[in-house]
Amino acid sequence: MFADRAVLYCRAGDGGNGCSSFRRETFVPRGGPDGGDGGNGGDIIIEADRNVGSLNNLIGHRHWKSERGEHGMGALCTGKCGEPTIIRVPPGTIVRDLEHGHLLRDLQEHGDTVTIAKGGKGGRGNKRFANSVNRAPRECEGGHPGEYREVELELKIIADVGLIGKPNAGKSTLLSRVSRATPEIANYPFTTRYPNLGLVQLGYDHEYVLADIPGLIEGAHEGTGLGHEFLRHVERTRLLVHLVEPSPMDQTDPLENYLTIRNELRLYDSKLAERPEIICVTKSELPDAEACAELLEEQTGQQVFRISAVTGQGLPELNRRIVAALQELQPVEVTPTPLPESVDASAEAGEIAASEKPSLNTD
Repeated sequence: MFADRAVLYCRAGDGGNGCSSFRRETFVPRGGPDGGDGGNGGDIIIEADRNVGSLNNLIGHRHWKSERGEHGMGALCTGKCGEPTIIRVPPGTIVRDLEHGHLLRDLQEHGDTVTIAKGGKGGRGNKRFANSVNRAPRECEGGHPGEYREVELELKIIADVGLIGKPNAGKSTLLSRVSRATPEIANYPFTTRYPNLGLVQLGYDHEYVLADIPGLIEGAHEGTGLGHEFLRHVERTRLLVHLVEPSPMDQTDPLENYLTIRNELRLYDSKLAERPEIICVTKSELPDAEACAELLEEQTGQQVFRISAVTGQGLPELNRRIVAALQELQPVEVTPTPLPESVDASAEAGEIAASEKPSLNTD
């Protein structure tokens, strides 16, 4: 199972209550107030971790609650702060506020973090209320409630190269031949139902991450055939490798299939249509492969690679071409949508939980 979406319900820890206490020792008359403050509640933090590959671990764990702070004690003892709760997700995860739809953070690099719910501040002990007029205050402050927020996580895989094409074009087979990935391979369309990643190493100096994107069909930009679920994984790739099957099982025209995928990319995001592309005719051992490659070269004006994952034909040349292209390309820059100026992302989270002011306790 591969999960690239998840909804989490997060509540940070409440702050501990302040203590109302007075120093009582032998030979120390009127010792005065010595109530300690309560500890702060634990935050809830989402962190990008390259050792996590998907959001699978969050599907059965949607509700998160952090530790509350301990209450203050006498002798000016401050309560222990609650431990923060860290939720680890893969790099490439987008965190959105579910209620308002605001983008909170795009976690692109290993170690990127975002605090989605702040722990409540600990209440003040009665020592804090002492002054020259009231030297023996009995009031203390209750802990502030922790923030509550519902967030939606969306994973867009980060890969250097994305394999695209119609279903059954040979994407999974190619991935298994050039990397150690073991995707499911079968002789029927839509064998791949979720993206697969593989690390391709060329000698000792060059390597790149290759993503096998599930097959696209006409209408994918409108969501047909889970088109949106698949297309979004192409957005962060620097280079596209477009695989064209010379003799499709459904008897369709290979050139029309190529143009259909190109059109779906353009309709989904015009920037994707401008992404550098390498065209390959797969299954080059078939009789129609050479004629298909020549037709594509004539129509596109680009070099078309003839490859075969079965015989290995053309794979070394394709790898060298990919490495050379990646050396000339810069990483794809993803610009997060900024929050409206009138919205304070950190304050907004506590609007629900912190609507009531902390109470003052009297002894």
